[in-house]
Amino acid sequence: MLKVNLLQRYFSNLKSNRQVRKFSSFLLGCLLVIWGQFNPLQAQTTEKYRPTWESLLQYQTPDWFADAKFGIFIHWGPYAVPEFKSEWYGYHMYRPMLTSHLTGIPSDQPNPTYEFHVEQFGDPSKFGYKEFIPMFKAESFDAEAWINLFDKAGAKYVVPVGEHCDGFAMYESTLTRWNSVNMGPKRDVLRELAQAARAKGMKVGSSSHLAFGWYWWNYAEGYDTVDPEYRDLYHEPHEFTDKPTQEFKDLWYQRAIEMIDKYQLDLMWFDFGFCTPEYEEYRKKLLAHYYNQAEEWGKGVVLNYKRIQYDPIPDGAAVLDLERGKLDRVREMPWQTDTSIGRNSWSYVKGWQSKPAGELIDELVDIVSKNGNLLLNVGPKADGTIPDDQREILLEIGKWLKVNGEGIYETRPWHFYGEGPSRSKIGDHTEYNQAEMSQKDIRFTARENYIYAFVMDWPTEDVLIRSMSQDIASLPDTIVDINLLGSDEKIAWQQTAEGLMITAPTQKPKNDYAHGFKIELEPAPDGIYKGEAKE
Repeated sequence: MLKVNLLQRYFSNLKSNRQVRKFSSFLLGCLLVIWGQFNPLQAQTTEKYRPTWESLLQYQTPDWFADAKFGIFIHWGPYAVPEFKSEWYGYHMYRPMLTSHLTGIPSDQPNPTYEFHVEQFGDPSKFGYKEFIPMFKAESFDAEAWINLFDKAGAKYVVPVGEHCDGFAMYESTLTRWNSVNMGPKRDVLRELAQAARAKGMKVGSSSHLAFGWYWWNYAEGYDTVDPEYRDLYHEPHEFTDKPTQEFKDLWYQRAIEMIDKYQLDLMWFDFGFCTPEYEEYRKKLLAHYYNQAEEWGKGVVLNYKRIQYDPIPDGAAVLDLERGKLDRVREMPWQTDTSIGRNSWSYVKGWQSKPAGELIDELVDIVSKNGNLLLNVGPKADGTIPDDQREILLEIGKWLKVNGEGIYETRPWHFYGEGPSRSKIGDHTEYNQAEMSQKDIRFTARENYIYAFVMDWPTEDVLIRSMSQDIASLPDTIVDINLLGSDEKIAWQQTAEGLMITAPTQKPKNDYAHGFKIELEPAPDGIYKGEAKE
C-alpha cells in the first residue's frame, strides 16, 4: 500500500483547480485499478477460496450430486489393447516377477503379465508399452451411442478416465504429445463424451490417476522406459523408493488443471496417488482453483478423493470416495462408492467376469440408504465397443430404475438405513466379503412425506418393519397409505407395538430384485422444518 499512499499524497498537494481535481481523481482511479491487477495480495482477496483447509471447508456438496445417486465410470485407454489381466498391464509388463505396488519389491513368483507379453508381443526391450498406442484405434467408438446407453441405464453423470497411471491423455492436451488427438484414436474422447452427455442433461466428470504414474514403470536397462526420446511418457528414470520430483508434481498439477478448465468439469475424480503426503500443498492449491472456477462458472462441482492409508482432506472440503467398498452406516455428508461391473478388472480383458444386475442393484440401494452414490464402471474394448454382457446389465439396471427410481433419485437417508441380518464391511476393497441380501433385509430412503422401504428380495411372507413400531418415535406423522412401486395391487398393512406389518403382495411386479414399498405419511406441519435446504 506504500505506492498507493504516495500517489494519494501527491494528488492532494495539487492546486484546488476543479479540472485538475477531476483529472487527478480519474488518473488515481486508473492507477489503483492497474495496481490491483498486479498486486497478488489484493487480487487474492477477491476469490472466495484460498489454499488453506480453513478456507476450503466453506465448500458444500452441490444438490445435483446428492440427488443423482448413480453415475458411470469408464476405464478405456491403450491398456485395453492386450486384453489381459487388468488396466495395470503397463506396470506389470516390464517386471519379470510379481512386484508390490506399495514397496516396489519383487516377490519370488513369476509375473503372468510379463510372461504373456513376451509370448504375445515379444520381450519388453523390443515391444514397449508405447507400441500399444497405434493399436488403440477406437474405430467403432461412438460417443452418442455410449451416452444413450448410459442414459437408458438411469445414470445422471459420467466420468471417463482422463488419464490413467500410464500417462496417456484421453483428451486434447497441450502439455503432452501422448494424447488421444495426436495418437491412437486421433479424437478428443473426453470432449465428445462431454458434449453428448450434456446434450442429455447429464453432468460430466473426468479422472486423473497420473500421480501414481511416478511409480508405474520399471527402468531396467534396455527398456524403452530409459530411452531419453520417450522421457515425456515414461518420466525421468528413478528408483521406486524415490519421491516424485518437483517437475513431475508440477506437470501433474498443470494437466489436472488443464482438464478442469478446458472442459469445465462438474466432477474431478482422483486416485490414491493424489492423496499421499507429498501432494499436500498441491491438493489445497488445486481445490482452491477448482472451487473458484466453479464460482465463476456459476455451478456446483465435486472433487472425489480416497482415504487409503492417509487422511488427505478434512471431512467436508471434498467428497469421499471408496473403491470397491462401502460404509456400514449413514454418513451425514454425501459420499461415493466406485466399483466395476467387472469383478476382476476395470478395463476390458479376456475372461472378464460381470457381476449380475441384481447384485449391483442391491449395492445401489444399500449405498443410497447411507447417503452415498454409486459410480459404476464399464470397460469397453479397444475398438470402442461395449460388450453385450455389460450392455445388458446396464439396461437391466435402467429397467429397474424406471420402476423404482422415485425411491432413489433426490432422496435422503431416513433415521435408520435399514433392518435385517446383512451388514456391510466398512472401507475400500471390502465388496468381496459382502453377504448376499434376502427378503429379510430392508433398506430405507426418504423424501418429503414419503419413506421408501426396499425389501431386497421378493417377499414370500409378510414384511415386518420393526423400526416403525407404534412404540418407537420414528414416525412423527401418521401413515396414510402404502403402495408397491410398479404394482396396482392394494397393499394391506397394520402398525402395532411390534412394528409395521405389510401383508405380502400376491402379484409380483414385472421388475425383479429389490422391491420398493412407498410409505406415505401425512404432510408435516408448515414451517416445522424451517431452515432445511430445499430446491
